[in-house]
Amino acid sequence: MRKIGLLSDTHGFLDKDILAFLENVDEIWHAGDIGMVQVLETLQLSKPVRAVYGNIDNHEIRSLVPKIQLFSVEDVRVFMVHIGGYPGNYEGTIKSLLKESRARIFIAGHSHILKVIPDKDLDLLHLNPGAAGRSGFHQLQTAMRLEIDAAEIRNLEIYEKPRH
Repeated sequence: MRKIGLLSDTHGFLDKDILAFLENVDEIWHAGDIGMVQVLETLQLSKPVRAVYGNIDNHEIRSLVPKIQLFSVEDVRVFMVHIGGYPGNYEGTIKSLLKESRARIFIAGHSHILKVIPDKDLDLLHLNPGAAGRSGFHQLQTAMRLEIDAAEIRNLEIYEKPRH
């Protein structure tokens, strides 16, 4: 079993309360718009990190993390990208890439809107952790935790805090 922390859109800011929320996870996944290399380095100090770059990320971040991550944890295939849309409104070629990848979890950030949407057509779970940072229109800073145990995805938890 793996405990996963999921966040997106930090835009260069890491809240200590979000770090505390992620304290007991095994891995941290960041769905882009990291904002500053120091955010990535801070996360990597405590946990293995899988990340993708977002549209605001500079060349330095883009040299450290890819645009798309496709990987497996336990028996679950994961597809992560910053701009990808959501079930019923996928961006560009994302739906065909998801079909090819046979992903069970599709993670995208960018919208700053936390979403958990099953896609019955593609047999996957879409997760958008919203925005953990302070930049943007969102009123709440958000993040997620979940567990992957063999082929099961369970115990999804949501972190919310009013943005200051």
